[in-house]
Amino acid sequence: MYFAQYYLDCLSQASYLIGDESSSQAVVVDPRRDIEEYLADAEAHGLRIVGVLNTHFHADFVSGHLELAAATGAWIGYGRAAQTDFEVRAFGDGDRIDLGDVVLEVMETPGHTPEYGVLTGDALFIGDVGRPDLLASIGVTADELGRMLYDTIQRKLMGLPDETRVFPAHGAGSACGKNLSTERQSTIGEQRRTNYACQPMAEEQFLALVTAGQPPAPEYFVYNAVLNRKERESRKPGSTVRALSPEEVSRALAAGAKVIDARDAAEFSAGHLRGALNVPVDGRMAETVGMVLKPDDAVVLMAPAGEEQEAAVRLARIGYDRAVGFVPRPEAYLIDHSDQVVRASRLTPSQLEAAAMGCDLQVVDIRNAGELEDGMLPGAVHVPLAQLAARAGELDPSRPTVVYCAGGWRSSVGASLLRSVGFTDVSDVLGGYAGWAAQHASA
Repeated sequence: MYFAQYYLDCLSQASYLIGDESSSQAVVVDPRRDIEEYLADAEAHGLRIVGVLNTHFHADFVSGHLELAAATGAWIGYGRAAQTDFEVRAFGDGDRIDLGDVVLEVMETPGHTPEYGVLTGDALFIGDVGRPDLLASIGVTADELGRMLYDTIQRKLMGLPDETRVFPAHGAGSACGKNLSTERQSTIGEQRRTNYACQPMAEEQFLALVTAGQPPAPEYFVYNAVLNRKERESRKPGSTVRALSPEEVSRALAAGAKVIDARDAAEFSAGHLRGALNVPVDGRMAETVGMVLKPDDAVVLMAPAGEEQEAAVRLARIGYDRAVGFVPRPEAYLIDHSDQVVRASRLTPSQLEAAAMGCDLQVVDIRNAGELEDGMLPGAVHVPLAQLAARAGELDPSRPTVVYCAGGWRSSVGASLLRSVGFTDVSDVLGGYAGWAAQHASA
């Protein structure tokens, strides 16, 4: 048997290629939209992809089932509860997928969504379980999904032998859960011992535990969940975005395109186009863009040299397909258009305290709820980054505003978002809450 896991750190997402080396038949589970790696690996190992399995309708990325079917002629499989605009093979509990010597057996594991799980999908993670409150399965309530999840975890999955290996669809950082491990595989026995949601408990206690403290879901989740049901335009393998001339950039901006500046926060703060959003390509770019832009926003990319296509692929993974193109040689462009360039204020913890003296600062904590257990800056208001665009109206744009997160990556994003909607005096905190807390611990 050939078995390979493909893990995207930027989305904390795992997919799998499973093949029978005697028959040369293979299936891909939970593929991402850029399918080139699956095709190359299958060819390198003499495998033919005959099927594509999705454990559920994903909300945090656009699945590559249509792309793989178009490239290979493979069938697409979902659980029997799934309703799609395209033809699928429906699988139920106990169904078997015969690849030759390798046979896959389906176990229905509803709860995160009501479809099925091959491997464990988003039902059981390492250290956590799938959240039942996402709107990935329209028409099913969080309470109903939570009770399905209880049965899935406590009876079905915990009924498997301890030595059963667990391969989930996500890891640490995913908004599909709150306590996901950095480990990418485990066993049922290990989860039985260490996973809070796998301990014996009553249904009501389970519901209370798994729903408490969940991070807010980015708004694009519903868009992706719906898109994954539809017959949509496929992304062609090897797709690229093109370099734009200065005149094309000007026309795109005049037509309402948004600038995603994917350089790091230090470069961005030194000089960027007025109104640009800073979402560095070196982090959770796709998920974060989904928090600050809408799917139909046209985008001009300003990325580090050599990272332009990677930035565009990351947007495509969440169905943001309106990247007009990229700005070649960003620094030269900014010099040539200096009248459109502004700087961003970033404060050290010491500078923040000095600025707060005698000033009516508005301090905004954009971390998730679970992160607040460490504490908050004095007087801060809490607006998670995933909600900042929708809740910016709750803040006063006329007051000097300081934004902070845990370590400083998200705060540059949040500060740039507030500037883009009219806040005129916005800074973010270098080192975030961790830097501020460390300074106070040593004082």
